[in-house]
Amino acid sequence: MTLDVGVLGATGAVGQRLVGLLDPHPEFELTTLTASEDSAGRPYRETAKWRVDAPIPEAVADLTVRETDPEALPDGLDLLFSSLPSGVGERVEPALCEAGYVISSNSSNARMADDVPLTIPEVNAGHLDLIEIQRDRRGWDGALVKNPNCSTITMVPTLAALEGFGLESVRVATMQAVSGAGYSGVASMEIIDNVLPHIGGEERKMETEARKLLGEFDGSAVTPHGVDVAASCNRVPTLDGHLENVWADTREDLTGEDAAAAMAEAPALDLPSSPAQLIEVFDDPERPQPRLDRMVGDGMAIAAGGLRETAGGVQYNCLAHNTVRGAAGASVLNGELLAREGWV
Repeated sequence: MTLDVGVLGATGAVGQRLVGLLDPHPEFELTTLTASEDSAGRPYRETAKWRVDAPIPEAVADLTVRETDPEALPDGLDLLFSSLPSGVGERVEPALCEAGYVISSNSSNARMADDVPLTIPEVNAGHLDLIEIQRDRRGWDGALVKNPNCSTITMVPTLAALEGFGLESVRVATMQAVSGAGYSGVASMEIIDNVLPHIGGEERKMETEARKLLGEFDGSAVTPHGVDVAASCNRVPTLDGHLENVWADTREDLTGEDAAAAMAEAPALDLPSSPAQLIEVFDDPERPQPRLDRMVGDGMAIAAGGLRETAGGVQYNCLAHNTVRGAAGASVLNGELLAREGWV
């Protein structure tokens, strides 16, 4: 049996990627697309400046785009995927949840709310149980689940693999692709032949979201992990794929080989969008690289390499496709987990 699903904000960069991933999905039937008032009432093919590296799926090309409003959505939708701008999501998502819709959202609003699950299924699937608290507290029949920031998703699975050694502190420097800013987010004259050494709000997201994701849920609340995280986030002129340099200090001594083995053994899940291996570890110190490795595991795996011992732990590089694993694919995976666990 398939579930009827919709995409909120279907004309944006992440919304288009969601459409591309959901159209062939074995368990979801994409029936509804929403966008701004300017796009509502028109066929999808006329509203989306399609930027995904495949044609607009014929099954949805002629779907009429709806307004992003509870009254404009059809009855019977099992699940919504949201890629709304955070300001819009902050207003619209709670109204939809109150109306009974379950939402798997990539939007940044409410990620750190204490009753909203922030979830990477391979890392903290149990945090979905926050939905019960969310519904009791807010009186919702629906539910809101978030995936983290694209740079956070790249790093946290590797940290979760090292948790058994006792994480104490993490330092990370990111080299983030321009697609992470959206189609018109960075002017070409600003980024070509250049590196932008600051991305507004990105450092704070990595520092706080990582601790929530790695935290412990006791049945009533998530206690953030005690690890100290500090981030420096940089925009570089690559199209897709966030590459990160990570320094992780641990209580227990470990070698680069220990860290590589732990990452290679990170658990994968039996969900349609799950990669067969969550973290692919390269022996080559010159890997991973965005152009070569962003599509490992069909864009849903994390690539890691350059693992070496430091005075306090290990240093390594990690990489993920920022609009697949880091955004749209993460929302789809959360949706699959919601369905598998009986929340929809």
